[in-house]
Amino acid sequence: MSTSSFSSLPLSAALLGTLEHLGFEHMTPVQAQALPLILAGHDLIAQSRTGSGKTAAFGIGLLTPLNPAFFGCQALVLSPTRELAAQTATALRTLARAMPNIKIITLCGGTPFGPQAASLEQGAHVVVGTPGRIKDHLDRGTLELKGLNCLVLDEADRMLDMGFHDAISEIIDLAPKRRQTLLFSATFPPSIEALAGRFLQTPQRVSIEEVEPQNPIKQRFYEIVPAERMQAVVRLLAAERLQPCIAFCHTRQQCQDLLHHLQAHKVSALTLHGDMEQRERDEVLALFANQSCSVLVATDVAARGIDVAGVAAVINVELSPDPAVHTHRIGRSGRAGEPGLALSLVAPSEGGRANAIESMQGQPLDWHALSTLPAGLDTPLIAPMRSLAIAGGRRDKVRPGDLLGALTGEAGLPADAIGKISITDYQSLVAVRRDLAPTAQQRLEQGKIKGRRFKVRLM
Repeated sequence: MSTSSFSSLPLSAALLGTLEHLGFEHMTPVQAQALPLILAGHDLIAQSRTGSGKTAAFGIGLLTPLNPAFFGCQALVLSPTRELAAQTATALRTLARAMPNIKIITLCGGTPFGPQAASLEQGAHVVVGTPGRIKDHLDRGTLELKGLNCLVLDEADRMLDMGFHDAISEIIDLAPKRRQTLLFSATFPPSIEALAGRFLQTPQRVSIEEVEPQNPIKQRFYEIVPAERMQAVVRLLAAERLQPCIAFCHTRQQCQDLLHHLQAHKVSALTLHGDMEQRERDEVLALFANQSCSVLVATDVAARGIDVAGVAAVINVELSPDPAVHTHRIGRSGRAGEPGLALSLVAPSEGGRANAIESMQGQPLDWHALSTLPAGLDTPLIAPMRSLAIAGGRRDKVRPGDLLGALTGEAGLPADAIGKISITDYQSLVAVRRDLAPTAQQRLEQGKIKGRRFKVRLM
């Protein structure tokens, strides 16, 4: 039996069955090194990049000892952003789907406090959230940690960069002394070492050396004058017909300006930034992930923790002042061993930023002339799918199979015309091939889902 096999670990048959069903045949390096230590109960400091499989590592570790009969918070995962918290909770639910009666909830800012408190009243085994909102619940007494067995600090360096040190410290001070603490971080600045030294008990260490990926991200840099920045993005899209694509901007205003410019040039685009309500952000991410949007125009709130499969390219509309942020941005393309592409626009004033990226990468940047690209798009860049918003979700007991059955059965759509289905508490989004979306809307409105009629909106 291979030591890289999950079967070599003392896991339940239910969890092993789930891993096999998900196609997790062998552990990634961080899982192979970290999981035996986590399952043995050690505190852990692990250094590994985003996308290395760390979520499954701590997820398997915290799910294994859960007691389904005790509806108190037994595991707490702190995440730097709402998006990462939501993705982590989804991953944990997927891992736990064969484990009966395990409840996992997210507690993040940007969403009403009341429904979160009501969910906590009903009990939850695992809580995933951002430090600020977790601390709010602890302060108000709606969340208790007296039954906590495992505390996870995910992307700890990012949380400290965002100013969460005091909130994290106060949360940990309220946690039981006898607990397991798992700290995951991409980098280990002195602030992380200090945090680990204060809160972890004789921790084991795991560090995964960065290796050159089999399909490295191909990067191209284009020198521009600031006035042509917006049109330069259109020219890049025209040259490559890139979709789905993420265009990273430096400010919210730059996002809005580029969004309007792209839409004026018949590019299917949406924007994502920190000033949006959580509901809006969730909806935009769902539309981008299900290919109902060609270009996602985003600030660095999306540079880390968002994992959308199949991103064709990243465009850096303006270089980040921090070369590490540049690395996180371009890492949104080329996930799971697939080839990636990153295209960066560089104004003369950003030469120092380009030099910093070159120094960090240890090799010359690949410069190209903007003049070699088409002047604009000959035909619109339109997403291949459109989304139907159905006014029914988890609270209405709606499941993906119900929607798929309604669309391919009563509505008569071919199965290959249906894309990704995402369901929240009160709404479901279904991606449908663009040419068939109006027909799908009409037929769903006329028919029933689980014996009920729901309002259907074409987005």
